[in-house]
Amino acid sequence: MTEETLLEAIDKMEKAVHHVQTQFTTVRTGRATPALVERLLVDYYGSPVPVQQLAGFQVPEPRQLVVKPHDRGSLPAIEKAIRDSDLGVNPSSDGVVIRLNFPPLTEERRKEYVKIVKHMAEEGRVAVRNIRRDARKHLEASEKAGEISADDLERAEKELEKITHEHVDHIDKAAARKEHELLEV
Repeated sequence: MTEETLLEAIDKMEKAVHHVQTQFTTVRTGRATPALVERLLVDYYGSPVPVQQLAGFQVPEPRQLVVKPHDRGSLPAIEKAIRDSDLGVNPSSDGVVIRLNFPPLTEERRKEYVKIVKHMAEEGRVAVRNIRRDARKHLEASEKAGEISADDLERAEKELEKITHEHVDHIDKAAARKEHELLEV
């Protein structure tokens, strides 16, 4: 019973860590990367569709991203979605592809992005701790129901605490890497 609860908690915590790391890729550094735009939703024939399903991406230069729609009819909609996003870039289109030129980040903007990354990391830590809390409640309920002994509960809680610290540490390391990347000129 305790193994099941711990394995479930580990799985959920790993998903939370992965989600935070995925969120970090959406924060712009000095380089162009498809992760910045691939999650943008485009109004494609009346329904929201992620850009990654409508177009291919290329990075010909470190500060330039080329978006090539699979269907030329979707080009204006993709262009509008990029323009309306909070990326801070103006798309230029030649009728076949959309080019995004990313200007170098100012010091002020870098610090702003670091704050955003810290906030994302904190949300991830909170999610991991909430998973720990739910697993602990489940374990305590099992102990009250007589399914596990008090010693088993104590061992499982110690293991749960260790697992939680490992996952929070993963989030902290990913946040530190992203902050270093952002502050690198």
